[in-house]
Amino acid sequence: MSVHMIIVMQHQAPKEQLDAVLERLTEAGFQLHISEGVSRTIIGVIGENTKERIAGMAVEAMAGVEKVVPILHPFKLAGREFKPEPTVINLGDLTVGGQEIQVMAGPCAVENEEQLLTVAQSVKEAGATILRGGAYKPRTSPYSFQGLEEEGLKLLAKTREATGLKIVTEVTGVEFVPVVAEYADILQIGARNMQNFQLLKAVGRTTKPVLLKRGPSATFEEWILAAEYIMTEGNFNVIFCERGIRTFESYTRNTLDISSVPVIKHLTHLPVIVDPSHGTGKWHLVTPMALAAVAAGADGLMVEVHPNPSQALSDGPQSLTPDNFLELMIQVRAVAQAINRQMGKLQ
Repeated sequence: MSVHMIIVMQHQAPKEQLDAVLERLTEAGFQLHISEGVSRTIIGVIGENTKERIAGMAVEAMAGVEKVVPILHPFKLAGREFKPEPTVINLGDLTVGGQEIQVMAGPCAVENEEQLLTVAQSVKEAGATILRGGAYKPRTSPYSFQGLEEEGLKLLAKTREATGLKIVTEVTGVEFVPVVAEYADILQIGARNMQNFQLLKAVGRTTKPVLLKRGPSATFEEWILAAEYIMTEGNFNVIFCERGIRTFESYTRNTLDISSVPVIKHLTHLPVIVDPSHGTGKWHLVTPMALAAVAAGADGLMVEVHPNPSQALSDGPQSLTPDNFLELMIQVRAVAQAINRQMGKLQ
């Protein structure tokens, strides 16, 4: 039986005491994950019959150990028990999960260089810091536009060079992880792939931050456990993205679950952003739901913007025009100020 434990070291325990505990646990064959907080270090211990073995080793009696506690949730590394402080993910001069709110904006699909550069320049002027755009597009219908693939990635990289915007783009299969990681600043796992466990493991073996979208029928626990697959491979830079769930309602594309923001922040230490474009499927609902998301504590937004939504090759009805996006940013900035958050800025 697998029982997972955390070992809480005493306040500012010296390094030699921590090393002694780590050495003893390693020799016993446990898998260890270390969380270094401001004042104390927590060791996550994973293995078979963990509780009984650690008790038999008298780990709690070792110098520097404050207490040994079992993890009660099915998720281990993402939980607040393992890491009480919120995780802040660094993207060069930007952070996700701290005081700043980062806005990721751009077209659903990269169509051509002119389209991408036009959108990128407009969203940057409005205050976005990260450019979103799909090069590989998993579509419900095999007859829909599937993306420009590596050519799209090259256009994204060229646009980053021209504007300074960071890039988030989706990786749809294990075989595409190396090429997408070569170009992107953030690897996106789409809703349809939330439980593609081999893909989760593959992005977990990279050093790039991962944006994990919620599956359309996923519970909070299933969503967090998907993040756990990434983290067990060593990549702790996971960003949750709420994009709506499937309910009985048919007026909107999905039902955007704003409650997921405080729930995920309560259960985990990882940042969470909201995608009101996919969450509603209707452009006129994007701004009010973006405001609600920021008010609920979201660490960022993902918004679809297209210079001519009626001509978009993908998701035109939910895309904002550059002018509408500018209005969204003005209102979002006001809400952020009201709750003592600030908008992210490129240096």
